[in-house]
Amino acid sequence: MPEPQSTAFFVLMMVIFGALMCWLVLAKHLVFRVLAACLAFIPAALFGIAAVNKYYDYYQTWNAAFSDIKSNQGVPTGTVAGTHVSSARGISQLLGNSIYTKLAAQQGFTLQLSVYGQASHLTRAVYVYLPPQYFQPNYRNYRFPVLELIHGYPGQPQDWITVIGITTILSDLIRQGLARPVILVMPDANGGRGVSLQCLNQVGGPQDATFLALDLPSYLSHRLRVWSPGRTWAIAGYSEGGFCAANLGLQYGSRFGFAGVLSGYFQPMRNQLANPPRRVSPFGGSKRLLNQNTPSKEVAYLPPGSPIPQFWIGTGTDLADLRAAQIFRQLVEVRQPGVVLKVMPGGGHAMSTWRVLVPPMLEWMTPKLALNVQFNENLIKRLAKHSVKKPGTYHVKGQPSPGAVPFRPSPSPSPRHRTRHQRH
Repeated sequence: MPEPQSTAFFVLMMVIFGALMCWLVLAKHLVFRVLAACLAFIPAALFGIAAVNKYYDYYQTWNAAFSDIKSNQGVPTGTVAGTHVSSARGISQLLGNSIYTKLAAQQGFTLQLSVYGQASHLTRAVYVYLPPQYFQPNYRNYRFPVLELIHGYPGQPQDWITVIGITTILSDLIRQGLARPVILVMPDANGGRGVSLQCLNQVGGPQDATFLALDLPSYLSHRLRVWSPGRTWAIAGYSEGGFCAANLGLQYGSRFGFAGVLSGYFQPMRNQLANPPRRVSPFGGSKRLLNQNTPSKEVAYLPPGSPIPQFWIGTGTDLADLRAAQIFRQLVEVRQPGVVLKVMPGGGHAMSTWRVLVPPMLEWMTPKLALNVQFNENLIKRLAKHSVKKPGTYHVKGQPSPGAVPFRPSPSPSPRHRTRHQRH
């Protein structure tokens, strides 16, 4: 069977459609004409779907498409409630017999969770990729950094795995010594494939910014062997997800140390809601909220000294994407000299471009995350050596210490966040 983007597949659909049209014209009996017309609809529809798939460079192989379908049916699902999952054994207890730790220590493990946000009151599916090192004895006491990945629109979180192939890319880079182990968190950013919420707190609607920047990081930091949100957390996304990474990175600069923007835009558009389908302003017509959620404006008006993540920007040579990336880079460099801008020659606003940009982003980002982990660990050791407090009661600001009561940040946004993301 020709692959879904191959010329042979399109030719095959045209030949089948033409043959059925000939049958429709030449058939003498009405029943055969009706049958031919009905059958002709199948190759016509497949041709149209394949054309859209080729335009967006979505599925390159049938295996990728089938894996995407299977990922909605066969991924182990669990909701962590109350327990602190801090080891391979804890994960095994969570999922029962569905995980083999020896295999996970070689290939890693992808977990699907249904996460309820205490502050946003949203429940969303979240895919979590635990690298092989999470299950290996040498990393038993290691708290891992986290990279939160936001998909585009239309899209779904598992596109990072089935279409981008990020878990395979990360494993290969680690094996080559070009990247460091990191936990990948891939949330459903919109709550549905036909919905576009741009990771914003919709006025009178879903509070996605609160869920993605506050609820989800706090939830995972209490249940996995990771550091609390801060310099050891990063956020990245492509297309609409790129806007999310830029906007959330600026809005919640104290919770993300790094931000990767792949072909993102820097001014919000109208949200696409469902039931009934309609496009609406995310901010209820408020120009103030619009300006406060426009990264190209916000970066220029943040108070001096406000924490912002280190940015990595990637794009193809699509004129609109490239121009937007260049302008945003220039704005950020006023506060953060040396912002990386990676341009893929000939790349468009498509999955093929983002697949090429992901490896250099991981090569740049994961070693820096690992350095921040090392900094935290060294600081805790120094505090332990000189502290007059009882062992296990100290912690780095914003980070839990081994043996201490887990740090539990307030689910309510800070005053700055309430101003920018007030609930309606």
